[in-house]
Amino acid sequence: MEGKINPQNNPLIDANTKLKCAKLSILVFFSFLLVFFGGLWAQSAQAASLYLSPASGSYNLGQAFSVNVYVSSADQAMNAASGAVLFPADKLQVTSLVKTGSIINLWVQEPSFSNPPAGGQGTVNFEGIIYNPGYTGSKGKIITINFKVKGGGEASLNLSLAAVLANDGQGTNILTGLGGADFALEVPSIGPAAPKATTPTVLPGVPAAPQISSQTHPDSNQWYAKKDAVLSWPLPPDTLSTRLLLSHIPQANPLVVYTPAVNSKEFKDLDDGTWYLHVQLRNSSGWGSVSHFQLQIDTVPPESLSIKFAEGKETDNPRPTVYFNTTDSLSGIDNYKIKIGEGDEFILPTVTVQSNSYTLPLQAPGKRSILVQAFDKAGNFATAAEEFVIKPIQSPTFTSYPQQIYTDEVFEAKGTTYPNSQITVWLQREDDKPKSQIVKSDEKGNFNFVADKKLKDGVYKLWAEVTDERGAKSNPSETIIFKVTLSLQIQIGKFVIDYISIINLLLIIVIGLVATTFYIWYKLKLWRRRVKKETLDAEKKLRRAFSALSQEVKKQVSKLDGYEGLSEREKIIYERLKKALETSEKFVGKEIKDIERELKK
Repeated sequence: MEGKINPQNNPLIDANTKLKCAKLSILVFFSFLLVFFGGLWAQSAQAASLYLSPASGSYNLGQAFSVNVYVSSADQAMNAASGAVLFPADKLQVTSLVKTGSIINLWVQEPSFSNPPAGGQGTVNFEGIIYNPGYTGSKGKIITINFKVKGGGEASLNLSLAAVLANDGQGTNILTGLGGADFALEVPSIGPAAPKATTPTVLPGVPAAPQISSQTHPDSNQWYAKKDAVLSWPLPPDTLSTRLLLSHIPQANPLVVYTPAVNSKEFKDLDDGTWYLHVQLRNSSGWGSVSHFQLQIDTVPPESLSIKFAEGKETDNPRPTVYFNTTDSLSGIDNYKIKIGEGDEFILPTVTVQSNSYTLPLQAPGKRSILVQAFDKAGNFATAAEEFVIKPIQSPTFTSYPQQIYTDEVFEAKGTTYPNSQITVWLQREDDKPKSQIVKSDEKGNFNFVADKKLKDGVYKLWAEVTDERGAKSNPSETIIFKVTLSLQIQIGKFVIDYISIINLLLIIVIGLVATTFYIWYKLKLWRRRVKKETLDAEKKLRRAFSALSQEVKKQVSKLDGYEGLSEREKIIYERLKKALETSEKFVGKEIKDIERELKK
């Protein structure tokens, strides 16, 4: 038969599967009847019972699964339960106990378990209390037990030394029924489990056991969230046929023959769980040895995840404790990824939260969110998110402080807050940057702040914040305003200095004015000397020039004077020239006399 192998309806799945499914159906049917009629009986009797769920099942060697312990008390409130779960330690091993989702509020004795190394009877013990008004219902989860199959056969789980106490103020034991569980554990009939392909001893002449590999599920010890698998193996040149089988049995003989031989196979939509592919090759000498390859498939995310806060969603504890543990019945929880507020994601290994609690890193006051993702070993994950508030603790109070001091004094203030705490005191001068100083409070919560140096004059603001022994912080306290002024001696000295500075300034101004006036006078004097000299030179030159001009004009006029041959036009020019000469002589003479008077001043 060629083509794909369907695990739901295919001869590649061993015949035992149908038989196991039938047995499982019968067990589930009778378990349902037991729980149903037991519940009716408990209701009529107004009593309580403890039972296990699931009450039956079929699991393979090495497979992990979970069993829950429940209490049913439908008609009467109960407030305490205790007991022990007994199991065969040669067939089952307890890997962890999970309290997530439990109705128990206070564990009188932390749940514990025992795995005897030499086999025998293993135990899981529990004892807890439910706060008033207690629990009423038919499915109150007490604890989850995570098992791993270590041996084959029938494994029975029984409850023993159990008690359920009524919430009647007298501690009446109302337990009337105990439910057990039976599981069918499969083991290979030939040899131990084979987690990966093996190579048995090659017989003479026949093909060796092929080395099986998978492109989709390469690591036999790794879980994958892939339902489709592709596997392949090499074929020697003389191979005639291939025989295959896909089953839940670690070692088995293949059944389906392919001729001509095939060197790969694809399987679609496989169920979750551990599968084994068995491959055998044939040549002319016969069938060779069988190889086995393990596939681990898990496509279901972990159980529903919820986040609970030990102290509620609002607390002043800066490192609150949260509960978010969950289980994965197939591949198991691999790690938790956490993101708080705007911070970076970080990963927690499973062992860190197996105690069912985790203390958050130090948180500042304010509202923020927490996101938790639980990843199983196949990469499936469940997500939960919650918001929480870190409330600030009470701010410090200043009980004594001066409203004004002088610059030659040291500022000191007293206050009260939480005992043995760290107080950060802030000082800010007007628009300067605030500066901090740390002090400690005593056992009574009193603290004393002394400025580490003398303060400059100005207006100051003072406030404080406290961090207690847990690391919890407060908001800033009420702001105190005080003033720092100069001392009387400094004020008098400053006044004198200011007065002297003003006098010095005036003297400098007067001296400057005198010097400037002298400088201007000196410059003017030099200028006058230079002007006087130049004027005298000009006067002399003017006198000489005018005298020469006058003499020349007079000479020419005298030539014309009395000359009888002049025309009328020449006579007019002569008269005008003569008159202009007389006028110019008078004007120049007057101006020269004015210059002489000015230069004499």
